[in-house]
Amino acid sequence: MKFIDEFRDPEIAKKIIAKIHRSAEKLDKKKTIMEICGGHTVALFKFGIHELLPEKIKLVSGPGCPVCVTPNNIIDKAVWLAKQPNIKLFSFGDMMRVPGSLGTLADASAGGEKVRMIYSPMQAVDFAVKNPESLCVLFGVGFETTVPTHAAAVLAAQKLGLKNFSLLSAGKLTPPAMHALLEDEKVKLDAFVAPGHVTTIIGANAYKFIEKDFKKPCVVSGFELCDLLESLAKIIDQLVNNEHKVEIQYTRTVTFEGNKKAQKIIQDVLTVADTEWRGLGKIPKSGFKVNDNFSDFNADLAFDIPDFHSEEPAGCRCGDVLKGICIPEECGLFGKKCTPEHPVGPCMVSSEGSCGAHYRFGKK
Repeated sequence: MKFIDEFRDPEIAKKIIAKIHRSAEKLDKKKTIMEICGGHTVALFKFGIHELLPEKIKLVSGPGCPVCVTPNNIIDKAVWLAKQPNIKLFSFGDMMRVPGSLGTLADASAGGEKVRMIYSPMQAVDFAVKNPESLCVLFGVGFETTVPTHAAAVLAAQKLGLKNFSLLSAGKLTPPAMHALLEDEKVKLDAFVAPGHVTTIIGANAYKFIEKDFKKPCVVSGFELCDLLESLAKIIDQLVNNEHKVEIQYTRTVTFEGNKKAQKIIQDVLTVADTEWRGLGKIPKSGFKVNDNFSDFNADLAFDIPDFHSEEPAGCRCGDVLKGICIPEECGLFGKKCTPEHPVGPCMVSSEGSCGAHYRFGKK
């Protein structure tokens, strides 16, 4: 398949769906497959793939949305910083409306320009250059796809000799979260659809523990209709044949080694740290903090930020949704008190959140 139309060709899709149904008939019982990428969550609903699968295949969404897995105490840190005199905080748009105990970043920016929405971390660096009187903080939320851009911004700030730029690092590593899910007795999973863009950076070798230690299939998928169907077909074939290996469906961008240049940029500026995830708790070596060589650019050291506790809003089940324990419709707030216009939890805020996807594309 060389052209975008072929990735969405209904005739090709029908053939793969037929293969999925034939293979699934050979399964001895129902199997649960988790996708762990917000882009996959939205695409699966947009293309209606859930409705096309046989009864023996259950798809659940995992902690694949970086906005959703950022706990309230980290959001409170960002909001607190935004409310301080002379600080300008820079954030991607999805984080603006995520509520914490101190409100949202949008609230903190009301009536002024305390929080600036960005499309690239380099916008924060550019602002710091042009406004030396402002203390500029980049709120670095994201998985391995965007973490290299956080590190690149710090490198650029160092090269420019900036004294008014720092990073509030809230980046996350995907494989440790997958490991934690597989160890959780409440979470029953038979296979993973692994994220395409994340794996472009870290490489598919990062999932070898799923194959070796947990004996589960894992297929790295692209984002188009036929990508996802083919990935599911590969997983079901493995389940039928009692195989457990890491495969790459998304071969046009993903390798087993990953992007070495991006990996080096991360390693130069950041260090792996134990990090808290919404719904999953603290996971060892699952996040990033600024390393000692760049301590002058570490917002956690530059400012006397209070310690905040992470608590879910009353009635919100975002944590269970992120673990695949429940679907959004099983939360009592879904579609009632919690809507995209008035979100209670982050899974309804983000364009890649499970609750947002269910609300937009699910059955009404």
